[in-house]
Parts: sequence; C-alpha cells; structure tokens
Amino acid sequence: MATVALTAANFDEVTSKDGIVLVDFWASWCGPCVRFAPTYERSSEKHSAITFGKVDTEAEQALAAKFDIRSIPTIMAIRDGIVVFAQPGALPESALESLIEKVEQLDMTEVRDQVAAHKKTHDTKAPSTEEPARATSGATS
Repeated sequence: MATVALTAANFDEVTSKDGIVLVDFWASWCGPCVRFAPTYERSSEKHSAITFGKVDTEAEQALAAKFDIRSIPTIMAIRDGIVVFAQPGALPESALESLIEKVEQLDMTEVRDQVAAHKKTHDTKAPSTEEPARATSGATS
C-alpha cells in the first residue's frame, strides 16, 4: 500500500477509524526525513492492513502545531483513534517493524481504560475562586 498524504481536511477522518494508522511528520528540506522515506514506504508495502500517512509539516503547519511537533521526522502510531505512540527521530527498519508489532499486540480495552482513568484524574474540578483551597499546614480556622 502506498502512503497517504494527510492534511487538515482528511486527518481526523483517516485517523479516527478502527485499525492502525502510522503517521510520519516530515518536510522536504529535512535530511533524516528524506532518508527515512524509503524505509517507511517499504513498511507500507509489507503491512497492507495498516494505513501509512505522511504529514508535510511545511504545508500542514496547523497539524504540526496541533500535535506539538518540534522535531522531524516524528513517527506517531494511532490505533482505533487513540494516539498510542509518538516519538521524534527516524527509526531503523527493524525498530519500525518492532513498533508495528507492539501496536498490533496492544490490548485496546486496557488502553481505553487507561485513557479514561487519565482523563478522569485530569478533569477534576479545581477549587473555585469564591472558596479558596485550605492550606494543609495544620492551622485551623
């Protein structure tokens, strides 16, 4: 399977489906990106059930900003609409194959539970400004 160009217009549609989507954030002026491209392409040909997307960070600056891409290439793995891996740096072919294997083996029920627990922890309501939080210095009022 050839790689798919991902843009702001199609990114959510492509990455929200069930299954695995690998995303390569790259730019034409980036030497490591250019050297990694054939490895990524070969992997896409081996794994027809996986969508291999590429985001040109020059043309899609809003997407790069949305995912806080600061170094390219950055490889992202999304499974069933959940980002399960993101790391800057070109991967050797063996490491890319290992990543694919690990993403395929993920227990997505467990991943969803972890995401829900993380969200619940981070969505707790902060004290309102009308009722300041009490200090825990031992003093009572």
